[in-house]
Amino acid sequence: MAPGNSTVVVTDEDLKNDYQWDADTVPEKSDYLKKLKLTQTIGTALFHLLAAYGLLFRLFEPQWKTFAWFWIIAHLTGIATGCGMHRYWTHRSFKATLPLRFFFTFFYAMAGQVPIKHWVRDHRTHHKFSETDADPYDSRRGYFFSHIGWYLTTKHPLVIEKGSQIDISDLKKDPLIVFHDKYFQLNRLILCYTLPTLVPTYFWGESLWISFLANCVRYCYVLNAMWSINSLAHFQGHRPYDKTMRPRNNLFVSLVTLGEGWHNFHHSFPWDYRSTEDRSLFNPNKHFVDLMAKLGWAYDLKISTDDVIRKKIKRTGDGSHQWGTVGGVPIFGSSEHEPY
Repeated sequence: MAPGNSTVVVTDEDLKNDYQWDADTVPEKSDYLKKLKLTQTIGTALFHLLAAYGLLFRLFEPQWKTFAWFWIIAHLTGIATGCGMHRYWTHRSFKATLPLRFFFTFFYAMAGQVPIKHWVRDHRTHHKFSETDADPYDSRRGYFFSHIGWYLTTKHPLVIEKGSQIDISDLKKDPLIVFHDKYFQLNRLILCYTLPTLVPTYFWGESLWISFLANCVRYCYVLNAMWSINSLAHFQGHRPYDKTMRPRNNLFVSLVTLGEGWHNFHHSFPWDYRSTEDRSLFNPNKHFVDLMAKLGWAYDLKISTDDVIRKKIKRTGDGSHQWGTVGGVPIFGSSEHEPY
């Protein structure tokens, strides 16, 4: 469809095999000695130590403009990661025009994480082989591993094997992704580390050292916020849609990731751009996509039918669906809650 068409309804028959596996394809659990990526571990530890120093000893020294600057950057990079990397490039839950794709690429580069094709490949692998040895963030290995350990260690052989089978041909055709990944280290150096630090110093005379520390805090905050989706949202929270899986709906994770913490819904309906059908829940990323759709920059927004969601809740939910209704139709009882 061309820009201007709002939503694409995904029915019960449209459930994607891309997010499911047959018993024969689930990797067997095996012993594996994880090895540290020394350079990445030292670099990550150094940034976190600098961020901790800034928070503990220099918290009240930045000018208010510096606080505002890094608050804005943190949220723009959060949108680029949540809406761009996750909902758009990984799950293709909507389509985006060139200006929106450029926005996603630019501000994701400012987040300074990993090359786009690596991020998307790993996350598609995570959904296809969730909670197995082929899951890059396998939460069965503990909270620390699913939060940051996976980032600091070499991958399990099955993650490499199964990840190499994930189709990322769509990413290789996108010139913005090709450029970003080809010059990833340079982009990260300029857009993540240098530019955000120099802006407060140049435009309103902030101390270079204070600006650098503030940027370390911003960088580490966004990293840990996004990592909490794979850790905290797999350990704490409710499972109103599917109690048989580990991902949970977690309010705190949603607050720090702009709506990416409604994880039980997301793993149940990964193609749904909303990431929850409940309009009362905190979900700025959904509203950002809606705004882009009104501007004509996003289109063909995919949603799951209310009937499919109700059936899922009845079949596998843990009974914690707070409103007891989807699309205005009660699931467990009457409710006046207004649906999305």
